[in-house]
Amino acid sequence: MALMDFIKKQFIDVIQWTEDGDGILGARYPMQDFEIQYGAQLTVRESQFAVFVNEGRVADVFGPGLYKLTTRTLPVLTYLKNWDKLFESPFKSDVYFFSARLQLDRKWGTSNPITIRDKDFGMVRMRAFGIYSYRLTDAKKFYSEISGTQEQYTVEDLDGQLRNLVIASMTDLFGEAGVPFIDMAANQDEFGRTLKGKLEPLFDRYGLALDSFVVQNVSLPEELQKVLDTRIGMNIIGDLGRYTQYQVASSIPIAAQNEGGIAGIGAGLGAGLGIGQTMTTAMGQAMQAGAAVPAAATPASAAAASAANADEVMATLEKLHALVGKGIVSQAEFDAKKAELLGKLV
Repeated sequence: MALMDFIKKQFIDVIQWTEDGDGILGARYPMQDFEIQYGAQLTVRESQFAVFVNEGRVADVFGPGLYKLTTRTLPVLTYLKNWDKLFESPFKSDVYFFSARLQLDRKWGTSNPITIRDKDFGMVRMRAFGIYSYRLTDAKKFYSEISGTQEQYTVEDLDGQLRNLVIASMTDLFGEAGVPFIDMAANQDEFGRTLKGKLEPLFDRYGLALDSFVVQNVSLPEELQKVLDTRIGMNIIGDLGRYTQYQVASSIPIAAQNEGGIAGIGAGLGAGLGIGQTMTTAMGQAMQAGAAVPAAATPASAAAASAANADEVMATLEKLHALVGKGIVSQAEFDAKKAELLGKLV
């Protein structure tokens, strides 16, 4: 190896860094056993920082720009090395480059359900997931707190720590706010904004700025979701007695066209109305605390009366339907009378 080649190998006069791909937060400039030439050029591109480390201490931090490395541009490093301004010689330092680009589409989520106290359901286990984005804003703090002397540091290296911060903050938020799960699930945007505000100081500690935070889904485990669906269904049904009567009345036109006619569903109609009346009465008793039920209005007697009335109505409708078949009563007259008789049962 020629002498000049040896000298050129030892002294670096241009320092710059381009990222090989996405997801790199920091990288050490490759100069093991190399020395930086006094007066060398340092290029820091937009969305980059450069950190000079001397004997384990951060000497200087450079933002975007082109720098000539002299005692004027490295005053801190000069002081640490006690350079004489008139003595221009190579020097050794570690140089780390950091990317300040926005790191997008970082995912967070509960790997296991977290247990919270809910106003409506008591103790429940909840799941949640979403996305967030951030950028590196303080290279010195990030180097001191996170990356250290690693040759390369990526977003994947940091994801686990940030995800745990999100889950811990979310658990605290639920405990402090006391907001029911239903309200939280219905206001995911507000939930995301509140959680973002809680996370920003934690990200700042590592030299990061949280740019956006989105809650995409808040849910219960499958077994608890089934219980919630059942409760919602009961609220939709409402008055079971009227619901049963509606179902039976709706089936009359269909049954009249089948073999056996209306008489074939008489018993079923009476039983259905009896069940509906019984359930309605029982629900009314539960809602009227301390109210006494007259003896004449017991569930058994109410069911019997409903069945008797239903039998009479069915007998009348059967006769009218027979008259329609003989042409004595029109279909319109039958429909009007049927509506009148069924209205007395409701």
